[in-house]
Amino acid sequence: MFGLKKINLCTYSFFRVSSFFSNPFPSFLPEGAALLVSLIGKSVIHQFHFQKPVHCVCFSPDGRKFVITKDNVALMYHAPGKKREFNAFVLDKTYYGPYDETTCIDWTDDSKCFAVGSKDMSTWVFGAERWVNLIYYSLGGHKDAIVACFFEENSLDLYTISQDGALCVWQCDTDLDGLKLRPPKDRAEDKNESVKDLGEEFIEEPTGEEIHGKATTNEQERREKVKYSRAAKYFFNKEGDFNNLTSAAYHKKTHLLVTGFASGIFHLHELPEFNLIHSLSISDQRIATISINCTGDWIAFGCSGLGQLLVWEWQSESYVLKQQGHFNSMVSLAYSPDGQYLVTGGDDGKVKVWNTGSSFCFVTFTEHTSSISAVTFTSTGYVILSASLDGTVRAFDLHRYRNFRTFTSPRPAQFSCLAVDSSGEIISAGSQDSFDVFVWSMQSGRLLDVLSGHEGPISSLCFNPMKSILASASWDKTVRLWDMFDSWRTKETLTLNSDVLVVAFRPDGNELAVAALDGQITFWDHENAVQMGSIEGRHDLQMGRKELDKITAKQAAKSKSFTTLCYSADGQSILAGGLSKFVCIYHVKEQILMKKFEISCNLSLDAMEEYLDRRKMTEFGSMALIDDGAGDEDGVAIALPGVKRGKFTKKTFNPGSVWAATTTEGLLIYSLDSGLIFDPFELDIDITPSSVRKVLSQKEYTMAIVMAFRLNEKKLIQEVIETVPFDIVCSSLPELYVEKVLEFLASAFETSHHLEFYLTWAQRLLMLHGQKLKTRSGKLLPVIQFLQKSIQRHFEDVSKLCEWNRYNIKYALAISQQRGMKRPAETSVSEEELEDSNSDYLMEEATTHS
Repeated sequence: MFGLKKINLCTYSFFRVSSFFSNPFPSFLPEGAALLVSLIGKSVIHQFHFQKPVHCVCFSPDGRKFVITKDNVALMYHAPGKKREFNAFVLDKTYYGPYDETTCIDWTDDSKCFAVGSKDMSTWVFGAERWVNLIYYSLGGHKDAIVACFFEENSLDLYTISQDGALCVWQCDTDLDGLKLRPPKDRAEDKNESVKDLGEEFIEEPTGEEIHGKATTNEQERREKVKYSRAAKYFFNKEGDFNNLTSAAYHKKTHLLVTGFASGIFHLHELPEFNLIHSLSISDQRIATISINCTGDWIAFGCSGLGQLLVWEWQSESYVLKQQGHFNSMVSLAYSPDGQYLVTGGDDGKVKVWNTGSSFCFVTFTEHTSSISAVTFTSTGYVILSASLDGTVRAFDLHRYRNFRTFTSPRPAQFSCLAVDSSGEIISAGSQDSFDVFVWSMQSGRLLDVLSGHEGPISSLCFNPMKSILASASWDKTVRLWDMFDSWRTKETLTLNSDVLVVAFRPDGNELAVAALDGQITFWDHENAVQMGSIEGRHDLQMGRKELDKITAKQAAKSKSFTTLCYSADGQSILAGGLSKFVCIYHVKEQILMKKFEISCNLSLDAMEEYLDRRKMTEFGSMALIDDGAGDEDGVAIALPGVKRGKFTKKTFNPGSVWAATTTEGLLIYSLDSGLIFDPFELDIDITPSSVRKVLSQKEYTMAIVMAFRLNEKKLIQEVIETVPFDIVCSSLPELYVEKVLEFLASAFETSHHLEFYLTWAQRLLMLHGQKLKTRSGKLLPVIQFLQKSIQRHFEDVSKLCEWNRYNIKYALAISQQRGMKRPAETSVSEEELEDSNSDYLMEEATTHS
């Protein structure tokens, strides 16, 4: 966990476990870099650099080779195998032919040939081997750039699709079996003749055969060669209703062609007759990519402009999956009390709720009409509150997914922060234009009071979790403490040296953390208005230099500060983040930096590098002043005022062994990877797996559990836990080990099939030791939340199974009654007996299948 009494930086091995609508491997490598990743080990095996941006990559169907395209060149490599190799990327052949950038690749089913489309309106067919009758072939017939090309199943017949909505059907006079392999002697001679010195621009490897295609060939070269003829040409937008064609996918077995357009419309056609199946619109943004599953039933669409992912079942015309991120940046987030859900608010005015287990958004609220400034959960976890610059605070019900309360101020005000008390009955929001704090009642929706006194915009609000105290921070360099039970009078005013940006109470309510504009984090005893300590965090932000900055990064860092704070559950550590690529975790008591997390190394974002690239400086100024979106084929990109190539931000975090951050790259979740570390507890030389089993065989159950946890090997602990009788052990277990057993039970719920067994363990431990654990609730909060999350997930699964079986049984009874099957009175089953027997049976079934 975060709060270790003995600070050991080596144990803080955090890793990113989830990333909502962001790349799992950040694009921190320069253009043209490639990573070979093991999907089993989830690790990078090999790195390679192609020197220039890669347009597309495609593996052959047999998995032995893959082709990548850069500029107007196609490079074919031997695919990496399962054995260890010094160089996993071995170049086989280099293909030249197109005169402009390549756009797409497709292979034949037997991996003998592949086709490459280009922006020069041509499509090239190349042989993967040196065939006698097919080395290369050039196809024209289009008036715009090629978007996609597809081979027919088990054939050399080809379909080519261009950006202007034209489809050409090409027939080949030769089957795949008709390709003749050239003898090795002839191939060696051709290789020596074809190698030419074209400069270092395209040289990728010292070895590899080069094939140079020609758009026009003489009659002698065409003899005894493969020939293509255009069988048909079709047009998608005859009536001119659609924009440019942007993406396409083809399923060879079902002959299904799916095409997407810039207007958000997609078509389904059956080839080669070009019969329209149906045409639908999924959005008003361009469809960037399309993919079809192996059976041809589901179609996936990706819209980069909206961050949208759709999976469409075309036969029943229904959605299988529909996910969409925030259109603009996410600016705030909050965890639910049990840690199962995350709520985020964005500049697009949407409030989204995410499931941390599946990483999917399951509900989106769109009632706000302006940017969201703050979001939070109530203590029950079933109500979400959001504050917006549109002048409203809204409450959303997670049971019915509706906005059931809307709080407004007497005069229009833009709310910049939000807080709710521990009971969930008092709502407060701070205004950035009237400098007031508004207080409402959740139950009645009435405005209770307006707290005045600040002389600047309200930047942050926070309720004391244990007392009726509200802390408000403002740009007037003060933090005011308001007593809820004393008619909201100002109990204390804390004065700082700079504008206050954020405040946060420790979970036990005895300490207040304050972050100011000068980069300092100060800790206060708010009861006595005494400063307990401070952390100088300005140097830990390490901001880079923006391309248009006139000062160095070192000088710019002096004006940086933290904009968000969050205590860990035990209150011993604090997370801090701001307008930087770093998130810092500090030890509160020692006031030292324990760990600094680098959220991103994405060089496409501005201010990521400490020094400017002098190659981008010209005699007329920086090249960054040039609008990259002007003249783009997808339209002119209109940048927001003051924003250049993205703005890196981070907002709220969550306590416990898991924390989250909203960034320019998406919603990121980090977790403490404690499973990879050998962490014994009070280990002795006599404690070994054999000695633990020996004690277990002697029926000294309590001693066996204590020894197993001291060795701290998960498999051994599971073996001991599943062997000992819980009735005897739970009452005699030392208090120090109760927490460790609960933590193990929470993790065991994720993988074990013995659901009822572990539930009984948890129930018995909490019943016997609940009062003692309550006195240490602050330190045990992460463990209890972890246990609650695991049990809640199983409860949802079992309840769904119960409801489904009850429905099936009722349906079967109704059908039998309709058919006139009368049951004897002595065998009739009541509704209550049916529910009791069904629940017992389903609990056994859920234990088996969970």
